[in-house]
Amino acid sequence: MRIKLTALAIAAAFTLAGCATDSMNTRSDASASAGASASANANPMVGGAAMYANKDIIDNAVKSADHTTLVAAVKAAGLVDTLKGAGPFTVFAPTNAAFSALPAGTVDTLLKPENKGTLTTVLTYHVVPGRVDAAALAQQIQAGGGQAMLKTVQGGTLTARMAGGGVSITDAKGNSGRVTIADVYQSNGVIHVVDKVLMP
Repeated sequence: MRIKLTALAIAAAFTLAGCATDSMNTRSDASASAGASASANANPMVGGAAMYANKDIIDNAVKSADHTTLVAAVKAAGLVDTLKGAGPFTVFAPTNAAFSALPAGTVDTLLKPENKGTLTTVLTYHVVPGRVDAAALAQQIQAGGGQAMLKTVQGGTLTARMAGGGVSITDAKGNSGRVTIADVYQSNGVIHVVDKVLMP
């Protein structure tokens, strides 16, 4: 019973952390703490646009002003049809600011046709099979003694931990980002917005 309550507390903290960092999201703390079922119906705002749970990952992502670089990269890698597929997928979606924080020239280099393979590797490292929402991730972190190892579509591993009242995601190189908006539900999965480009 204690483990179950702790997992629920982690899920609530995860959801609240995502809400607190999104000034466009007007849900109250009370509704956010109700968990995934409440947020699934809320059409949260991401990048100035409402995200609809009945639309797929691509249809929602193209509306976000904070994810234009990610969308351009997905198109360049030829992954649009994949992410419009049935899934379900869990996507840790870096913002434009996260891409801008990469060393100068990195994004331009990755978007070149000759680097499509490398770009695909980086992008698919941000995708986990299945619908891993905040509640499920909290349970995995609890069951893992404080961390969850997430196998990505690329074949590598991401590590999720609780950090500062929210969730951090650490890549294979040891760099960590944080989930800034959790549980953006899609018809074919769920998106968690992150403030870091994760590298395999």
